[in-house]
Amino acid sequence: MKILEKQGYHLLSILVLISGVWFVAQGDLLEGVFLGISTTTWLILSVLFPILHQVYVVICWRGELYYGWLSNSLGERAFTVWAIGFMILFMARPITIFALAIANRGTLDLPNWINIPLIGICLAVVAYMAYSFVKYFSPERALGIDHFQPEKYRNIPFVREGIFKWSSNAMYTYAFLALWMIGLIFNSKAALLAALFNHLYIWAHYYFTEYPDMQYIYQEK
Repeated sequence: MKILEKQGYHLLSILVLISGVWFVAQGDLLEGVFLGISTTTWLILSVLFPILHQVYVVICWRGELYYGWLSNSLGERAFTVWAIGFMILFMARPITIFALAIANRGTLDLPNWINIPLIGICLAVVAYMAYSFVKYFSPERALGIDHFQPEKYRNIPFVREGIFKWSSNAMYTYAFLALWMIGLIFNSKAALLAALFNHLYIWAHYYFTEYPDMQYIYQEK
């Protein structure tokens, strides 16, 4: 089945990354509580929601692209329903990392002369990413409208302006610095670990789900 193409590698990446988090998550990295919930639990949630998010994307994107599952069952509402589910799971990423950072705040002993410039760099890059997204990209394309309308988008060129001039996949390269910034602001080791997991795992999504789909949609363009 096309829906399972390269998903064995996707599963392997999950196992490797979770093992890495488990190996690193020791000592003061697990200290702290927020809203009566321990850092350990917030860390688990900050790993769980990206996995749920990206599995949701695999099922919906490929189910629609190759089999028309959503359109056949939901008609014209298919993309809207998909987008609502996507955004709920997407927003769970920064929310859980934010809560994790508060619970685990102060565990990173990073001098201000290093920390503040790092925050500034992340903020500048993320701001330019946001500007480029609004000006040159679109929410529909970010949500994978090409999986719902491949015949239309097959002939639309890729965005190569703004920050997308510097990276063909600027969304994954630069936007995820926003998650790193949360950990730096709160000086949280656990939040930075969660940001690292998110950043690495989104590339697993790209190589094992999105890129093969793009080859099919755009026919190696």
